[in-house]
Amino acid sequence: MKLFETERLYLREILPTDAESMFEMDSDVEVYKFLGRRPIRDIGQSKKMIESIREQYTKNGIGRWAIVEKESGNFIGWTGFKLEKENYNGRSDFYNLKFRLLRKYWGKGYVTEATKAAIQYAFEELKLTEIFSMTLVSNLKSQRVLEKLGFKLKDKFNYQGDDITWYKLENK
Repeated sequence: MKLFETERLYLREILPTDAESMFEMDSDVEVYKFLGRRPIRDIGQSKKMIESIREQYTKNGIGRWAIVEKESGNFIGWTGFKLEKENYNGRSDFYNLKFRLLRKYWGKGYVTEATKAAIQYAFEELKLTEIFSMTLVSNLKSQRVLEKLGFKLKDKFNYQGDDITWYKLENK
């Protein structure tokens, strides 16, 4: 079931059948280089992550959505929001924008296209007033995506030994 679409993509709920593609993405060292942790090692970890994401749909009415390339029908990554309960940079209970793509789809503008649609949905349908996003200071590509989408750099902070950028987008 697609939630919404863009010119080249569909966005839908992440499904248990996405586990293999999620594993391919999340076991890639290059994908994980800017996530501050190690790649996953078995598909069981992908299945657990999918369960957690699907629980967020039920508990919070929001979550991360699969990005599907229209042309091929392939799962190519995900974008969306996580309601963060943990304290980051002195704040908790906020919507954190996250995105991730299989490496073979990098550099095609897919993340920007999909995330723009996700933000529009969050502001128009879910009536969010603000969205935050965090990246490692060294993750310049993700920072460029955020800035293209209108996010403003608000702060830098250290979290568990990693230097993090703190971005914010307000619904105007």
